[in-house]
Amino acid sequence: MIGFLRGTVHHFGMDYVLLDVNGVGYRINFFHPEALSLNKEMIIYTYQNVREDEISLYGFLSLAEYDLFIKLISVKGLGPKIASNILSNTTVEAIVSAIETGDVDFMRRMPGIGNKTASQIILDLKGKLVETEDEKREELKDVAEALKQLGYKPAEIKPVMKKLEKETGSTDELVRKALAMLIK
Repeated sequence: MIGFLRGTVHHFGMDYVLLDVNGVGYRINFFHPEALSLNKEMIIYTYQNVREDEISLYGFLSLAEYDLFIKLISVKGLGPKIASNILSNTTVEAIVSAIETGDVDFMRRMPGIGNKTASQIILDLKGKLVETEDEKREELKDVAEALKQLGYKPAEIKPVMKKLEKETGSTDELVRKALAMLIK
């Protein structure tokens, strides 16, 4: 599977981008035209959808958006097109909040989502989108250990860890954010 592509925007429309990756043009279903500029280099996280009659790529600006997409398509009756439409209409945080609070009305306002599907999304995903405090602490311990292995001193690491408590993302993303803070 193709996890991400780094390339230059060759052309784009309202729901796709042609990304030039070393001379090969990838057509990616992408619903954030506001983030695109011609000849701009960017990374797009991708999901490769394989069907009997089609192979297609769906693109995302962040790993958080990608992760939510994967969880959305795991819901019975929800395919990649509808999941992408949901993500293109609001933020990841708003969707997670609506699911966690059981806001069926919010979910019903998304394109292609009816009462039954909105209820199914909430039923299937509630409690699975927000990481627990224990998981967060474990991630932060891993980040601190990684920084220590890279040669940073505890006095340098401690202030960065306080800032990271408010951040979200995978351990790798948090390490990158921590390094960016330490470099400044």
